[in-house]
Amino acid sequence: MKIPKIKVTAIISFSLLGSIAFSQDAKADSIYVREHYDKVEQLIPMRDGTKLFTSIYIPKDKSHSYPVLLNRTPYTVAPYGDDYKKSLGNFPAEMREGFIFVYQDVRGKWMSEGTFEDVRPTNKSKNKKAFDESTDTYDTLEWLSKNLKNYNKKAGIYGISYPGFYSTVSLINSHPTLKAVSPQAPVTDWFIGDDFHRNGVLYLNDSFRFMSTFGVNRPHPITPDQGPKPINYPIKDIYRFNLEAGSVKELKDKYFQNNIKFYNDIFAHPNYDEFWQERNPLVNLTDVKPAVMTVAGFFDAEDAWGAFATYKAIEKQNPKANNVLVAGPWFHGGWVRSKGDTFGDMQFDNPTGEYYQQNIELPFFNYYLKGKGDYKPTEAHIFISGSNEWKQFESWPPKNTTSKKMYLQENGKIAFDQPTAPNSFDEYVADPNNPVPFQGGVLETRSREYMVDDQRFASTRPDVMVYQTDVLDSDITLTGPIINHLFVSSTGTDADYLVKLIDVYPEDTPRFNGKLMGGYQNLIRGEIMRGKYRNSYEKPEALIPNEKTSVTYSMPDVGHTFKKGHRIMIQVQNSWYPLADRNPQQFMNVYEATAKDFLKQTQRIYHDSYIEVPVLNN
Repeated sequence: MKIPKIKVTAIISFSLLGSIAFSQDAKADSIYVREHYDKVEQLIPMRDGTKLFTSIYIPKDKSHSYPVLLNRTPYTVAPYGDDYKKSLGNFPAEMREGFIFVYQDVRGKWMSEGTFEDVRPTNKSKNKKAFDESTDTYDTLEWLSKNLKNYNKKAGIYGISYPGFYSTVSLINSHPTLKAVSPQAPVTDWFIGDDFHRNGVLYLNDSFRFMSTFGVNRPHPITPDQGPKPINYPIKDIYRFNLEAGSVKELKDKYFQNNIKFYNDIFAHPNYDEFWQERNPLVNLTDVKPAVMTVAGFFDAEDAWGAFATYKAIEKQNPKANNVLVAGPWFHGGWVRSKGDTFGDMQFDNPTGEYYQQNIELPFFNYYLKGKGDYKPTEAHIFISGSNEWKQFESWPPKNTTSKKMYLQENGKIAFDQPTAPNSFDEYVADPNNPVPFQGGVLETRSREYMVDDQRFASTRPDVMVYQTDVLDSDITLTGPIINHLFVSSTGTDADYLVKLIDVYPEDTPRFNGKLMGGYQNLIRGEIMRGKYRNSYEKPEALIPNEKTSVTYSMPDVGHTFKKGHRIMIQVQNSWYPLADRNPQQFMNVYEATAKDFLKQTQRIYHDSYIEVPVLNN
């Protein structure tokens, strides 16, 4: 492969800046990169001979050495050739601090050689030329340590979303120079909780739109301007588009045929078999040596589950590892892609994104890669929405919590006491041909704000069961995972169950941006579960019609205060469309279903159902 020639401009020395304003103009950042960094493009050989395209930005000031910050991505390291990135690192102050920034197209993507594989499994072969993403990272760091000048032989890795996955797997048999790793919203398990599925339920809209471009087979090397173009949707309303397309099989047959490999894999592996299990990196996170800082957004629409699961797996399997968690009220990457003072209709009273950048990430990499500062990480650095304050905990979930049960009762009530009539129930009809939308209004794309959106549109539907507490007479703060213990029955042999945890605002709440906020139903956490996986993701089991059964599952962690004067609401429903694919409400392979298979069924929610919540003690 021919590497484009790089024009090297005159060397301009610079002094590293310790404190920089964070509101940098993009044009100024672009000028800064050219003035202070030389760009080199390199094909780095892997152990099997495959060469990976790598862009290296090296500080022009050669008066001292620098650490490496590596970002491995399937989303292209563009621009290629003479053009420079507009900014380096996760945010401008990181760029101005001074690192050797290294960007790499992963194997089989864009300008790199080889064959791409989604969430490539860890290779267990003893063949010295056997490769995976961790060995590709190792080989890259080995090449850098031998070939870079003014390199202090200390490397860090960071990445958001898919690059977060590559950050995670860098911890497996890590290179000796790797000292600090930050998986941020890392893709972790595409069957249990990230991007493609939630507890076995296909995340229809996200997976279809993502794979319609990302999953297209294409030759390489290839630059972004030569990449596949998005589908021109004939119906712009995503609810109607998906519903009129029919089942997920009919949608795939019409738009993808058999041309999207990973979508074919999804259809070929409807249960949590070896295909999915070997793509879960968590079991391989043993003997972790670098310092690790996992970053989570509580309101991350794509990968909220993966971040908490990654932190907990490292903690459990490496009790002596230097392993910390940061979580805040952010959308996907919101900690570096926004000021972080608001999200949707929620207001946080301070710029949480800027706080994270200045006080957490930059000190983390400075300390472990430069020996700079006196960074003393807390085990869990958490922003609690509602009360809008940063908290530091010695463990996550915090030890000083009490598990309380919120029972779903008659007349839409929630009680904290054991019900006296456990066999009473709420009954309603769920129709998969009229599924509950995941968000109100007409939407052309899935908004990230749905994670915190007003749920009043859903609470008026007859197929959504609504339960709420009385007005709270004191604050209640929840910190940790929510566990749903549902007791249900159905006239069908399968059903999905969605639980939503909601903060109901007082009626006298002032308007925000002109919106009526009195009685606002602020979604804090929602999660869906496919009934046939209630006992095992590997071996699905049919529901027995009209027989009461238990469906228990966890929701990703929360950090939220329900303020005095508010209410806690729980909504239970059987669809979340087209975010989640529809369940035919028959025990079958959903990926073989056609429009005729979707049947109405009568559902019951029994009043000994409860939601287990972790209440932070004062």
